[in-house]
Amino acid sequence: MALNAPFQYPHSAETTIAESEGLPKKIASTSSLPGTKHARGISFEHIERPEEVQWVDWDGPDDPTNPKNWSSNRKWATTFVVSAFNFVSPASSAMIAPASEGIAHELGMTNAVLISMITSAFVLGYGESARKCHLVVGPMSEVYGRSKILKYSNWFYLIWNVACGFSTTAAQLLVFRFLAGVGGSAPLSVGGAVVGDLFHEEKRGRVMALYTFVSMLGPVVGPVCAGWITHRATWRWVFWSISLFDITIQLSAAFLLHETYPPVLLEAKAHKLRSTLRQRGAGGGYQFIRSVYDTGCKENVSSVLLTALARPAQLIWREPIVQLFSLYTAFVYGIFYLFLTRIPFIFSGVYGQTAEIAGLQYIALGVGLATASIINAFFVDRIYLHLRGDNQGIGEPEYRLPSMVPGTVLLPVGLLISGWSSQQQLHWALTDIGVGLIGMGMILNFQSMQTYVVDAFSLHAASALATISCLRSFAGFGFPLFGPAIFERLGYGNASTILAALAILIGCPAPWIFWKYGRRIRLNSRYAVRPSASVATTTTPNLPPAESC
Repeated sequence: MALNAPFQYPHSAETTIAESEGLPKKIASTSSLPGTKHARGISFEHIERPEEVQWVDWDGPDDPTNPKNWSSNRKWATTFVVSAFNFVSPASSAMIAPASEGIAHELGMTNAVLISMITSAFVLGYGESARKCHLVVGPMSEVYGRSKILKYSNWFYLIWNVACGFSTTAAQLLVFRFLAGVGGSAPLSVGGAVVGDLFHEEKRGRVMALYTFVSMLGPVVGPVCAGWITHRATWRWVFWSISLFDITIQLSAAFLLHETYPPVLLEAKAHKLRSTLRQRGAGGGYQFIRSVYDTGCKENVSSVLLTALARPAQLIWREPIVQLFSLYTAFVYGIFYLFLTRIPFIFSGVYGQTAEIAGLQYIALGVGLATASIINAFFVDRIYLHLRGDNQGIGEPEYRLPSMVPGTVLLPVGLLISGWSSQQQLHWALTDIGVGLIGMGMILNFQSMQTYVVDAFSLHAASALATISCLRSFAGFGFPLFGPAIFERLGYGNASTILAALAILIGCPAPWIFWKYGRRIRLNSRYAVRPSASVATTTTPNLPPAESC
């Protein structure tokens, strides 16, 4: 049901819905409606007559309309569509790499930096759209819902990605790639939040591992397909083929992608009850039926949107965890895209392989991603449940960090093996092993950090992920630009050694620092969720304090 206005968040950090004793007498309602409950811990400063407020929440912990209680098939169908969106966007960003030389030749591009921008301009669209629009996509999904933002953004991406195939000049191609990246940025920040809406913490780790794997598989499958498409047809079909695939996903989303964001769903439920009472001529009583996420603040739409759009800036400014994760994720992502753009040049330049065969070397990266993802999916929730059991049943986001430890080791090892194997012109299989280890290290870091952020920020996970995605996208744009000059001047071995040293210096202490100080930092956070014993037993989680009216 369409909403008349965006919802707003409750003030209290402990907003809990209850039908038990101890409720404040002043909110005893004069009537009772199906699907409405009382609430404690709500601020009534801006409510006209709080004694008549009916608070709309889920109908108990087993309410089938709660996304966490959906059937397994419906949950996985939604996850499949969101993962597919998150596959297409990164695939589009990287799949043009094998065709970059052909594009440069046809469009008259001779500058090496400009040629690298053919690939990285799309990634710049991720970050630049976030900066120019105050990280608009993530916060907007926390105002109007996840599904609408994903669908509309995907249409924007599709239009400009098709336009890329009709480019006749370098300027047109770069502009169209940038605009396609703007539309393709939505899944990066919203997709992980959808998974958080659907699954409880004890089951979320495995799903996030698979979801992240699919998103990282895009930059692997894309270039492999693009190498053969370029060889058999024209580079323009690289854009058109992924666009055709994206149309099928958009059609699937029309049937399978349902709204998952609890505040929007409960506001729709409250709106339906208000409409019913209005039709029955219930006077002004319908005005006091509100979602538990609604504070009753009399704000207009623009002020609510400004509050939501300012949230990512507040996260990056005030939240040390978001700051640290953003910096390390940016570094890892930059290395990832640096190698994505250099793989064709390494195997064609050093090993003399053709474009389509060099494109197949991306499979090594895919094998590394798949191997680490499968292993992590098997252990991540088991580790979480074990640590939660040792902590009297209280789960903590820090319990997602153990899988990050091997990731911080595998990444620099892979950099050293791939760099020196290619410089010494050892067998190409050794270089592939190094590339595979880079993939393993990267995916373990990403899965651990993304699941941590979703667990820690809950309702505001989309804003937190948008903030992290913004900085990592700038790194994904920048690293491939200076990478060719460094590799050419220092050689693949020495350049990879510098990157490995940075990975050790920045990455290896990270999980231990977060493990020791992460909880202390979170407890002082304005947006992080408070620890709870078991989310499965509550209807509404312990929420962070919201922005004031």
